[in-house]
Amino acid sequence: MNMSRRVLLAAGAAGAASAGAAGSARAAGRGGGGRPLRTGFERLEGDGYRLLDGQKVGVVTNPTGVTRDVRHIVDVMHADGRVDLKAVFGPEHGFRGTAQAGGSEGRYDDPATGLPVYDTYLKSGQTLADIFTASGVDTVVFDIQDVGARFYTYIWTLYDCMEAAQLAGKKFVVLDRPNPMTGRGAYGPVLHKEFATFVGRREISQAHGMTVTELARLFNGEYLTHPVELATVTMSGWRRDDFYDASGLPWVPPSPNMPTPDTALVYAGTCLFEGTNLSEGRGTTRPFELLGAEGIDRSWAAAANELALPGVHFREAYFAPTFSKFQGKTIGGVQLHVDDRVSFDPVRTGVALLVTAKQVWKDFAWRSDNWIDKLTGSTQVRTMIDGGASADEVVGAWKRELAAFRAVRARYLTYR
Repeated sequence: MNMSRRVLLAAGAAGAASAGAAGSARAAGRGGGGRPLRTGFERLEGDGYRLLDGQKVGVVTNPTGVTRDVRHIVDVMHADGRVDLKAVFGPEHGFRGTAQAGGSEGRYDDPATGLPVYDTYLKSGQTLADIFTASGVDTVVFDIQDVGARFYTYIWTLYDCMEAAQLAGKKFVVLDRPNPMTGRGAYGPVLHKEFATFVGRREISQAHGMTVTELARLFNGEYLTHPVELATVTMSGWRRDDFYDASGLPWVPPSPNMPTPDTALVYAGTCLFEGTNLSEGRGTTRPFELLGAEGIDRSWAAAANELALPGVHFREAYFAPTFSKFQGKTIGGVQLHVDDRVSFDPVRTGVALLVTAKQVWKDFAWRSDNWIDKLTGSTQVRTMIDGGASADEVVGAWKRELAAFRAVRARYLTYR
């Protein structure tokens, strides 16, 4: 991290730190049906941080770890004498969020608080355990907004940090936030163990329909060889069928290409286009909602609309990405318009778009490294589409493994 960036961050965060010293009054959020919603952090703070009493604390977080009046929880806790905050651990994109996809901020001292910031990105096992040991903390706290998709890396930062905390003999606390896709159900293929990577460590479905505290309990109960000493602070006032706008919480982009909750709604399906030679909309103002490539015309939108997929329509669209695939070139494709969030299935929609793109565009190709297999969790989706299968046939092929995961998942669900 260079000096100019540090100066910039200091200017932006200093106000938040001083505001934290002034107290923590905030307007109450409302969940669906007018229920008050309190995040895990709000409940932890409201209880006087008793769960952290007498412990040296480190926090795994990023820009989404904010209060409803958009103060960062690190600034709030650092200014509160009831918390002995010693360190911050940054994931992909970094603690303050200055890095693009596939990047992080490295090791530095936070200009606003003076706290040491350690880089966790792509670190796991004993290497990450050694970082926790070097930080001098007793307890590691996790507070990051997830988006509900298996290949979004923050849940695997959670998994890796839980494993490393156990190796280092640290306690682990997870603070909950809403799943913006809701927690109504699990959808899509389940990862096969031999395809485990940082975009999918363990055997969960592509859209998991869980919150981070529920995932932490699942990881601890099913997948970690040696469970960590785990505590979770759940939300109050959240229901499984609540979309993000019911929370009353501000939306802070969890990563540079996740600008709105609308993005999160489609991401579990349209991120599959990262595994193709089509643009997934990076470099536009609507990433993962705009998809396209050179040579595609209105025929793709027409083919997708003919499927009459529930909850979504497709508009013929033309755009010029400012970076990533087809940078600076005007390309054709589709824009997704979700008109019924309840009936919309992002994974089925993503598969249908892959099938129709291959049908209408002669230059369709998978990425040469078969990244699509890492995203979907096996070779099944790719090989079935290459073999001419319909979207319904592809979706039907994972029903048995999805049913098995749903049965395991049910044991760890906290909310109604």
